[in-house]
Amino acid sequence: MNQVVSLIEARFYERLDDAIRCLLCPRRCRIKPGAVGVCRTRKNVDGTLYAIGYGEYTSLALDPIEKKPLYHFFPGSMVLSVGTRGCNLLCRFCQNWEISQGDPPTRHIEPGTLVDMARRYAGSMGCIGIAYTYSEPLVWYEFVFDTARLARQAGMKNVVVTNGEINEEPLAELLPYIDAMNIDVKGFTDEFYQKTCGGELEPVLRTVERAHGKCHIELTNLIIPTLNDSTGEISNLVDWVASVGTEIPLHFSRYFPQYKLDIPPTPVSTLRRAREIARKKLKYVYIGNVPGGDGNDTYCYNCGQKVIERQGFEVVGYHIEDGKCDNCGVKIHLID
Repeated sequence: MNQVVSLIEARFYERLDDAIRCLLCPRRCRIKPGAVGVCRTRKNVDGTLYAIGYGEYTSLALDPIEKKPLYHFFPGSMVLSVGTRGCNLLCRFCQNWEISQGDPPTRHIEPGTLVDMARRYAGSMGCIGIAYTYSEPLVWYEFVFDTARLARQAGMKNVVVTNGEINEEPLAELLPYIDAMNIDVKGFTDEFYQKTCGGELEPVLRTVERAHGKCHIELTNLIIPTLNDSTGEISNLVDWVASVGTEIPLHFSRYFPQYKLDIPPTPVSTLRRAREIARKKLKYVYIGNVPGGDGNDTYCYNCGQKVIERQGFEVVGYHIEDGKCDNCGVKIHLID
């Protein structure tokens, strides 16, 4: 596949007297002629907003679904994962900053070609569909939307791994084609989002609330020492998740120094404390990025039996029959 620079008109914008206002995400960037928005994927060319990264990808790989992380959506399956460059947040701790904030080389792929690739992997590799991931896929909106529609027509699943910073109208148009989402709730205070991520908390919460019930969702919270690890903040996050749905899986992830942040890694004890807080109100709680895979297994919330056993991203034990715990018979909330 040779690199091709596509010029596709963006959706969700309005023309101003001397600029364009992008309406895709809550930033509502005011973009002057010849300039790009904060995400660097949308450019004002002579008064028209273009999605300049359409079909341009930085990463393409077949991944375990657990890597997204999605633990309750076709456990043990594989998904064709693809991502572009750019992001509408400026997280100081970004784990993928080389592609979200950098300028890596890209290659070009058309939506139909990507869907055909996923279908070829379906039989031999257990691929269930396509995951839009790695950097922020929602700034790649036009390509994700077009590809997701084709994938749905082909009987493939669509997964979005996102920071949740998207406006209501584009989210509403995309959701009918999305089967699962992992949404990062990076912290639970406006101060954390503004100072550490360059974004806002409220739109993320709104995205979770709008997506719940329309597709499968799981949430991830990267815990960073001294910034978002207080008992009060974790408790507030858990209370809010429980108010949306106690069956929503919550993943607490371990932070390691990256990009512009050199705070030491999160103590494992902090993650375990967060898990214990969350287990009081939520049915499924995990901890990630911990040596030995501590916190990866799924337990029945009723009897405590281990119903899905994992080693790394691999499912090695499965004790669910007809969607129920094979010990006590209670419903386990997952899609399989």
